[in-house]
Amino acid sequence: MEVRDKVKIVIVAASLAVVTILITAKYRRRRRRLRGKQTCRSSCYLHSERKPQLGFKRVLADNSYSAFKHLKLGGSSSTGVAENLSNCHPYEAEILTLLENPRLDFEFLRGDTSLEMKDSYIWVETESQLRELADALKKEKVFAVDTEQHSLRSFLGFTALIQISTQEEDYLVDTIALHDVMGILRPVFADPSICKVFHGADNDVLWLQRDFHIYVVNLFDTAKACDVLSKPQRSLAYLLETFCGVATNKLLQREDWRQRPLSEEMVQYARTDAHYLLYIAKSLTSELKKQSTDSSSPDDKFHFLLEASRRSNMICLQLYTKETEDFPGDAAASSLLFRHLNGYGDGSTISLDMEFQDLVRKLCAWRDLMARIHDESSRNVLSDQAILNLAYKLPSTTEDIYDTISQADLSTESLSFSFSVQTPSHVVCSHSNDVYQMIKDKSARLETTLPAILQKCLGTEGTCQLSVFNYSLLVNFNMKLTNRSATKQNGIKNPKQVARKASRELFVKKFSCKAPVYHNCRIYANDERLLCYCDRRKLEWYLSRGLAKLIEKNPPAIMLLFEPKGRPEDEDNDFYIQSKKNICVGCGEGNHYLRYRIIPSCYRIHFPEHLKSHRSHDIVLLCVDCHEIAHAAAEKYKKQVASEFGIPLFVRKVFDSNEDSESSSTFEDAGVSPLQLRTAAMALMRHGNRMPSSRREELLQTVRRYYGGREISEEDLERALLVGMSPHERRKLQKKKGVSFKHSSSHTDIEESGNITSSGREQGVDDGEAPSGPEKDMNAETGGVSHDSSENGTSAGNGTREVNDSLLNQQNSKLSLLGHGPHGKQVVEHLLREYGEDGVQEFCQRWRKVFVDAVKPRHLPAGWDVRHSGKRDFGEFSVYNPAKRTTASEQGGGHGSVYE
Repeated sequence: MEVRDKVKIVIVAASLAVVTILITAKYRRRRRRLRGKQTCRSSCYLHSERKPQLGFKRVLADNSYSAFKHLKLGGSSSTGVAENLSNCHPYEAEILTLLENPRLDFEFLRGDTSLEMKDSYIWVETESQLRELADALKKEKVFAVDTEQHSLRSFLGFTALIQISTQEEDYLVDTIALHDVMGILRPVFADPSICKVFHGADNDVLWLQRDFHIYVVNLFDTAKACDVLSKPQRSLAYLLETFCGVATNKLLQREDWRQRPLSEEMVQYARTDAHYLLYIAKSLTSELKKQSTDSSSPDDKFHFLLEASRRSNMICLQLYTKETEDFPGDAAASSLLFRHLNGYGDGSTISLDMEFQDLVRKLCAWRDLMARIHDESSRNVLSDQAILNLAYKLPSTTEDIYDTISQADLSTESLSFSFSVQTPSHVVCSHSNDVYQMIKDKSARLETTLPAILQKCLGTEGTCQLSVFNYSLLVNFNMKLTNRSATKQNGIKNPKQVARKASRELFVKKFSCKAPVYHNCRIYANDERLLCYCDRRKLEWYLSRGLAKLIEKNPPAIMLLFEPKGRPEDEDNDFYIQSKKNICVGCGEGNHYLRYRIIPSCYRIHFPEHLKSHRSHDIVLLCVDCHEIAHAAAEKYKKQVASEFGIPLFVRKVFDSNEDSESSSTFEDAGVSPLQLRTAAMALMRHGNRMPSSRREELLQTVRRYYGGREISEEDLERALLVGMSPHERRKLQKKKGVSFKHSSSHTDIEESGNITSSGREQGVDDGEAPSGPEKDMNAETGGVSHDSSENGTSAGNGTREVNDSLLNQQNSKLSLLGHGPHGKQVVEHLLREYGEDGVQEFCQRWRKVFVDAVKPRHLPAGWDVRHSGKRDFGEFSVYNPAKRTTASEQGGGHGSVYE
């Protein structure tokens, strides 16, 4: 009894202790929540927290929905310049002059110089110091530049520090203190006689435009020089270690660069990034010149240096744009619902009913508006996982809202920044009633809710602080909603315009991407080098097979647990380690976009596997208008290719060589167009018994030309209908036309050479699809196809005959005769036979040039290049690796060379 009593006492005591702890924790948590609500319900947190950027008197890129206005030279404003409404590059002429007549007399360092970095540097924080710096830089022929950005506590982000190094001095420019007068450096950066050295300048160039209207003219990018020299790596850390023997901690890039004063470690990091750039540039230039000198042709003396200079100055032509959307938070909501619908995230199985979707869209719209008002990043206002949890759990009290958000954020804690982030955010604490009302009132419309919230925050008696970042929202936001309503109510009066507008809207609705294409997830190698940006599905593939581990959750990033085959830098593919925007690369439209293949599918599907697999370089996003322009140019150029190679775009005639060759030859005008044959066979099968005898005889004559003039049966009609038809076309025909195939076990197949065989095996898909398996030789009887080389049907000559003959017994099992597939295959095989893979790569460059000339894209991703090689190697886990192909296909796919 004594033992049992003791056990009971222990159990009771332990239970009381647990209950006491839980009650105490809950009480303390409630007190914290109540204190938070008492302090932030009365006013916005910005009244007590002074963010550095709120001290700016003027910003060029505010948080409104208006487009960014670039600098216009020769204006009459107080600064001597005016805003550029047409958004042309203000220094385009100077940059184009440099591209046409590059300066190759680079002198990055004068005489012998020590690599040792001095202890002293110049901290620039006053206007007078900035003017002294500008005067000093005017006397230089070259200087090095780097920037540090802050993005977590800002909607668009801003430049927090600029590092500038000359041969004599290192300057750290406090761009927070000097934000409003940074234009003092504008003439120096735009001076074409002074070379500016950057490393990976694609983003720096845009950030300087966004924050200060500073445009870089005459640029030397050490990363582009690495590309030209085919360096094994192109990162600055690699160059610092290789040329200077200096190691740097890149984790410091994630520090809060707003803080003042900077820590000694941060100062050292900032100085290092710019100080050694001039020496690195000098070393790379020497290698470029040596490569040119070693060239066998005297005409190529400066080829390598010229190419590095050209690639560098092309970066200067980029223009900064603000991403826009039809309605606040639309893009974010679509992306979030798409990811959740496809099982990304926490693996939960929340039903995507209409109420759930509607609340997600409301919360995304509220988050977008709050981020703009308070100048915070969206993720710092309310995380994606928090939005999903709120929409699913529907918390009924403010305290439950706080708990739901905290639990979501703790489960997906971000590792992107080394400094702490509050959860729930200050914004949620200050405006929790908005979230509560949106959850409670399911019938409320965003068109009325958001303007009311905006007025409550920024109106006459608003609770939030007006600033240069949010002031324009009061006008632009209402105008955005008004224009949206007016467009719906008024429409367009001209009937042709109405029809065109309706057709365009239908096309956009049906074919545009329903969710963001680029998720900008990251994949790192096991040595922490960035391999590529990709979508979430690719990350899930690696994680589900235990080939990688998750290292960051928001945004997602993984590290591979195996050694990948090659690196982007190794294969001159720096394009794949750049983040990409979900906008039209032509005009910057962000409300809708479609994928566009720069190299038409009819050619690309016949490329060697290592030139086409997982290649996203030549698949870009275009709006409907730019897509129309690009497509028209591509169709025009296809005709030029057909004329150049003597290979017609379409198969002109087909005939069945199963019939006796002598009877076919005696029949006048043997052979018929595949489309005519298919149309005649369809009409006869469906309406032959009911149509007039004259029309029926005319259609029968068309089909007889295919069969050599003999009488035809019902089975012959069915075989004729299936000539050159892909499985997709066949299924579509069965579904829409209601045709029954009684004799489908035996139908006519087409070979690329023009030969026809009788076989029971189905053939083809649309010419946009890739082959699903290895090509097989046909063992049945052969026939022929007649190709006309031109519109008038004249012979293509011996050259065309050779191309056609070379395709004999090389059947592509998935090809439609009605498209450009046969033409594409003959062109590609001709290129491979005559010029090898170099011919295919040159052919790709021609298509990229056609695209650039037609669309004149201003928003191509950083690293996109007409001369892109497109090659890749297949690693151990690639389904395209011959040794792994069978196993990988059974498992559903894989990746070897990671970047895409």
